[in-house]
Amino acid sequence: MEIERKFLVDLSDLPFDPKDYPARKIEQAYLCTAPVVRIRRDNDDFFLTYKSKGMMVREEYNLPLTKESYYHLLLKADGRIITKTRYVIPIENGLFVELDIFEDLAPLVLAEIEFPDEAFAKAYQAPSWLKEDVTYSSEYHNSTLSKKD
Repeated sequence: MEIERKFLVDLSDLPFDPKDYPARKIEQAYLCTAPVVRIRRDNDDFFLTYKSKGMMVREEYNLPLTKESYYHLLLKADGRIITKTRYVIPIENGLFVELDIFEDLAPLVLAEIEFPDEAFAKAYQAPSWLKEDVTYSSEYHNSTLSKKD
C-alpha cells in the first residue's frame, strides 16, 4: 500500500539546495495507464510496477527486471518516456520528501511524501515551500504526464 501526498514546488522558494542531498536518475515509461503498468530505471536498478486506481492511497507492486528486459519493454511503451532527477530530503517526524525535477517537462517540479498511515497523511501540515497540494489531481500522475505532448 502506498500512501502519499503530492505538491507542486517552485525551486526558487526552496530553503535549501537540492544538490546537497542524495539524488537518483529515473527514467520511466508506461505500458498501460488503466491500470497503470510502468517500467522504471532507477540509476542501475530496473522495475516493473503495477499501481491500482486511487489518489492518496493506492496499491503498488514492484517487481525487479533485468536490464535487458527493461530495454525490451521500453520499445513497447506508450507515450513519452519520463526522465527526472529525484532528490531525497529528510524532514520532520522521520518523513522524507522525494523532490522530482523533470527534465523533459521543465519547469515542472513535484514533491511527494509517503506516510505510514492515512490519518497521518491527512493531518500533515506541509511547510510553506511545498506549494499547491495536487494529491487529488490525476493531472500530476506520472502516467498522465506520459501522455502529454
